[in-house]
Amino acid sequence: MFKSVRGRLITVVVIAFAAMWQLYANYRDTGSPIKLGLDLQGGMHLVLEVDDSLGTLTPEAREAGIDQAEQVLRTRIDEFGVEEPLIQKSGSERIIVELAGISDPERARDIIQQAAFLEFKLVDVSALSEQELARVDRALVTSFGVDSLAALGRDVEAPTGDLENILFGGADTTAAADSMAADSTAAGDTEAEPAEAEAPNLRPFSSLLRMGDAPGTYLVAEEDVATARLLLASESGQSSLPRNISLQWGNEVDAAAGRNYRRLYVLVEEAFMTGEYLEDAQAQRDPQFNQAIVNFQFNRAGGRLFSRFTGQNVGEYLAIVLDGEVMSAPVIRDRIGASGQIEMAGAPLEEARDLALVLRAGALTTPLRIMEERTVGPSLGQDSIDQGEIAGIVGMILVLGIMVGYYRMAGFLSIVALTIYLILVMGGMAGMGATLTLPGIAGLILSVGMAVDANVLIFERIREELAAGRATRTAVDEGFGHALSAIVDANVTTLITALILFQFGTGPVRGFAVTLSIGIVASFFSAIYVTRTFFLLYLQGKKASDPISI
Repeated sequence: MFKSVRGRLITVVVIAFAAMWQLYANYRDTGSPIKLGLDLQGGMHLVLEVDDSLGTLTPEAREAGIDQAEQVLRTRIDEFGVEEPLIQKSGSERIIVELAGISDPERARDIIQQAAFLEFKLVDVSALSEQELARVDRALVTSFGVDSLAALGRDVEAPTGDLENILFGGADTTAAADSMAADSTAAGDTEAEPAEAEAPNLRPFSSLLRMGDAPGTYLVAEEDVATARLLLASESGQSSLPRNISLQWGNEVDAAAGRNYRRLYVLVEEAFMTGEYLEDAQAQRDPQFNQAIVNFQFNRAGGRLFSRFTGQNVGEYLAIVLDGEVMSAPVIRDRIGASGQIEMAGAPLEEARDLALVLRAGALTTPLRIMEERTVGPSLGQDSIDQGEIAGIVGMILVLGIMVGYYRMAGFLSIVALTIYLILVMGGMAGMGATLTLPGIAGLILSVGMAVDANVLIFERIREELAAGRATRTAVDEGFGHALSAIVDANVTTLITALILFQFGTGPVRGFAVTLSIGIVASFFSAIYVTRTFFLLYLQGKKASDPISI
């Protein structure tokens, strides 16, 4: 380090300026120079529990789901960038999540709740036959009844004729509808329910469908999607589908002839592969089509499985299904290796980043639902925060007053050095992205005390050297030199304690450890280097025999 007073002064100014610039950069980007914890600025409070609306999970399964969800949520929230989050189990079936200073609650909620269950399925390009669609329609009419279907807003008197007319709205021909029902009966439905016998031409589901532009797909008008989802989700709708076939919605909305349509894919029900083999996922923008994409990478076992399956199914359509929705269904043109790509269509890049984040963190084995959500203010209360600020200011004034009153000019120099110290601590916290909480403030105050204590050791040692008859410059040099070992011992032992707290602590304890560690390093630099620089500057205009104010 520089030995000349000018060089030392330049070093101090440059370091202090770098710390102030970091504080300004944080303020410019986030509106606050330092991140504040939930106890100081408030944030988002959520209570989550396992979603077992169907009642199929045992108490042991719900508890295991909560344990797994806690680990997944920690990973997701850490990658999301929230500092000092509170994530803890409440009982055996709930998780409490508290996030400080959330600017986009909707995005945070989506990241927390998304199951991120990834599947790879083949598209059944043969789609559904006339008889299979008729079977679904008859089952729905039997289950819901004509009056209930009418209450849904459906015109259950379907257009008749050939399949295209039935789907696209051709002329009514009762005979054609009767023929379709007869074909279906011949295919295996030998006993007709009373509702079917009375109304053989009712088509509550198939009348919603339009043939898609890709094999194995249908289009459903956006205004009919809610009705179609309800019918498909019903027990009769699911049980009447052919075995090993599932109908799953696409996540895109297509526009055609002035109307918006949602894709409905006919898929092989059993997935040949899931996201358990996923090793990495990264979001980027496709330069060719200028759309957001997520590139994913499998581990070695997953890569072999994916390569073997795609090699055996060249020419087929592969559906990438996330949480029950088809993200894309590209054709397999050749054997695919250990990586793939999810196209996000018109979604913003930030949404692709969020998807990559939850894929990397892993899927939730059981879905979660939000039982309670609220925006909370500072948990300390504004009055307590104001009182804490007043106490801190009063304490600092008293410390500074005592230092100046007892050590006079030397005390004033230590105050200037202490100001530099505070700038370095705040800049260090801003640069490391640390969050200031109430325990962190305690750590900051403790490190301020250590900085003052180091100056007291130095000044008392200088007094002893002066009392022994040493020249002023010699006394100052000896004072700093002999006090160094005591200062190092005190700071190193405290720093070791802070590192242990950081390693084994959680939440607020780690916040205390981070603030204390930064404060110790800054106080050591301030007492040994900054204060001495100001002392040398003070002595420059004095003779060796001139007394100093200490």
